[in-house]
Amino acid sequence: MNKKLIAVAIAAALAPVAAMADSGNVTIYGQMNVSVDSVESGYAAGAGQRTTQINDNSSRLGFKGTEALGNGLTAVWQIESSIVGDGAGRTAAFQGSSNGALNARNTFVGLTGGFGTAVLGRHDTPYKLATRSLDVFADNIADNRSIMGVSANGATTFDGRQSNVIAYISPSLSGFTGAVAYVAGAEGALTNGQTKGDAWSAMGTYANGPIFASLAYEKHNVGTAGTGTLGLAGITGKNEKAWKLGAGYNMGDFKVGLAYEKLSDNFAADSSDAYGHHAFYLSGAYTMGANVIKAAYTKAGSLNSITNSGVKQWSLGFDHNMSKRTTVYALYSKLTNEENSGYGLVGGSNGGTPIGNFNSDPSVFSLGMKHSF
Repeated sequence: MNKKLIAVAIAAALAPVAAMADSGNVTIYGQMNVSVDSVESGYAAGAGQRTTQINDNSSRLGFKGTEALGNGLTAVWQIESSIVGDGAGRTAAFQGSSNGALNARNTFVGLTGGFGTAVLGRHDTPYKLATRSLDVFADNIADNRSIMGVSANGATTFDGRQSNVIAYISPSLSGFTGAVAYVAGAEGALTNGQTKGDAWSAMGTYANGPIFASLAYEKHNVGTAGTGTLGLAGITGKNEKAWKLGAGYNMGDFKVGLAYEKLSDNFAADSSDAYGHHAFYLSGAYTMGANVIKAAYTKAGSLNSITNSGVKQWSLGFDHNMSKRTTVYALYSKLTNEENSGYGLVGGSNGGTPIGNFNSDPSVFSLGMKHSF
């Protein structure tokens, strides 16, 4: 029953029907990814104290299908739910989670044809998808999203999944692919003069042989309604934006990846940049038969209005592929906050509250198993 998404991550996510253009079908697919984590919070009150947790790491269950409509058009749909593999709760807002709802993950309906693919629903933004393939620790606690894409001192994230999305993905032309998405403000009644806020996200990728490159841009326009938009309640009538550059090279058994991003906003009282900063990510992985050794380093500079608020994270890992669908893995990751920085280890894990505190150095040993079907 397993149906893998096509190789280019963005095209796979926005157009999973490219590999299944039957006149009508339903595919059931999913992933279970659960780990046992030994974590240390790394701040003074709990220095040296470790706790053992069983955590889910982006487990999912999905249904997708197509219907040939004639004249080169195909209807596409997908419903994808988060699965809480450890049976515990999860943080609802982080990384665009909907706390285990049936449509918590990418859920949409649309059309595909020679013009490309257009979808309506809930989806990862192009900005997020532009560099997902470069993260060698994607979907576990060492995922680079503990740092990359995080803005407003952790209040929201550019590397997210949004509701109320209309998205378009172009056909591939000599290795070039583009995507753009509009995120409408949340539904709800407004009083006279209020605005909901919205967002735009766009990216372009180039994939040819061993070379991968991407460029992405996203802007959040915060509404004046009391609930704000995109997780930015209390910051009304403002905007934030980010751009990101990614590159990867695959040298047979060895691959490397690099991403750089710059975030800015006008959230300060005088409309100056409050939380703007830059961040970069470097990764490498070496495959030896069924085994993979991998490492990554992520660093973010201080926020524009807060000195000594930077952070860095390094991770080492080992994967053993027991089959094409089953992998066991081990990793160690350590995050170091500066004195005015409060990032936490959470990445792609759905285990609960991020691990860490201001001026803390949280770390984790993780042993896990992932099975795709």
